[in-house]
Amino acid sequence: MRLPPALRLRLGSGALGTAGSGSGPAADPEAGAVPGARYRQGQSPTPRTREYFYYIDHQGQLFLDDTKVKNFITCFKDIAFLTFFFKRLEPNRSGRYEAEFPFLSLCGRERNFLRCEDRPIVFTQILPDSGQDGWLLSYCGGGRRLAVPFQPENLIMSPENGRLYHPAPAKAGGVGLVRSALAAEWSPGFQFGQGPEQPPTHFFWEGRRYRLTEELLPLLRGGGEGEEPAVPVTPRQG
Repeated sequence: MRLPPALRLRLGSGALGTAGSGSGPAADPEAGAVPGARYRQGQSPTPRTREYFYYIDHQGQLFLDDTKVKNFITCFKDIAFLTFFFKRLEPNRSGRYEAEFPFLSLCGRERNFLRCEDRPIVFTQILPDSGQDGWLLSYCGGGRRLAVPFQPENLIMSPENGRLYHPAPAKAGGVGLVRSALAAEWSPGFQFGQGPEQPPTHFFWEGRRYRLTEELLPLLRGGGEGEEPAVPVTPRQG
């Protein structure tokens, strides 16, 4: 199955995805952005097969990997494309670029390789769960189409980098990064029962005090690729 034509721009022999509703992001089609990973966007290693290469930053913005200037203007914003891409994301076991691009989103005979600044899933927004008494945590700019139930007790702050994480879909590693702006918004709700130099022990949300389980810690430190998540997560159907 191919992506809608509006989501691709054909430039020469390489195919570049569109960014937002305007023109495609500026990219160098001759070589990869990762040292040692030589590629051309839209290359065809075998007949009828195409390969594209992407990068996601710590804010949850998706880019073509070789986009020179990565910012809000050049990132992908089309929700249909983002939903299509991230719902098919899985560990890269294709035998190609596995070290440089550890995740892969397949579309028929098209391979979309992904590398990430931190995690392939970045939670960007919290939304009320329509018709239910709860909240959804949306990721990677997909709104309600890309969301999981919010589990406040399973938030975890990494002792190594101080970033905040939450359970994510198993195929995408089982743990996702919480965008820094969202983490800062929640920061007054954390309680540090073991002192300010240690990760938080409790989180206040909607008038309730949650004890943080730290069940994600082994998965977080283990890298996450291909492992079973410590906390089951069912993606919201959208």
